[in-house]
Amino acid sequence: MKKIFIINGANLNLTGIRSKIIYGLENLDSINDYINDYCKKNDINVEFFQSNIEGEIINKIHSSIDNQDGIIINPGAYSHYSYGIRDAIESIIIPTIEVHLSNIYAREEFRKKSVISSVCVGVISGFGKEGYILALDAIKNILRGY
Repeated sequence: MKKIFIINGANLNLTGIRSKIIYGLENLDSINDYINDYCKKNDINVEFFQSNIEGEIINKIHSSIDNQDGIIINPGAYSHYSYGIRDAIESIIIPTIEVHLSNIYAREEFRKKSVISSVCVGVISGFGKEGYILALDAIKNILRGY
């Protein structure tokens, strides 16, 4: 059974409350339940973590060494300026996919650049909660060698 860590960053705890037109109506617990149901059907062991604190996210990434097969991260606003999270991902040898609920490339100019993307195997943006499912499928394929 593959072990996948899903990390959600800054302000994602307000999903379903904040900017509903952009981020949707569902809260993060509901999205996590949806992901968890998919994982149960697909023999994936998933662990969830959310924090608004950059250092806690970095510590969780570090803790994944030797006990996770893949990481899916939605860094939220940290995507655009957290070199600490970027370096943490680069430091581990675990396939990591960056996910965004909204299409960051169709939004404000500052959101179009992610410092995280260059150390991830891919980026999925704009598909809402389905982006996490797409990322899970991608990591499964990566781990089995395509």
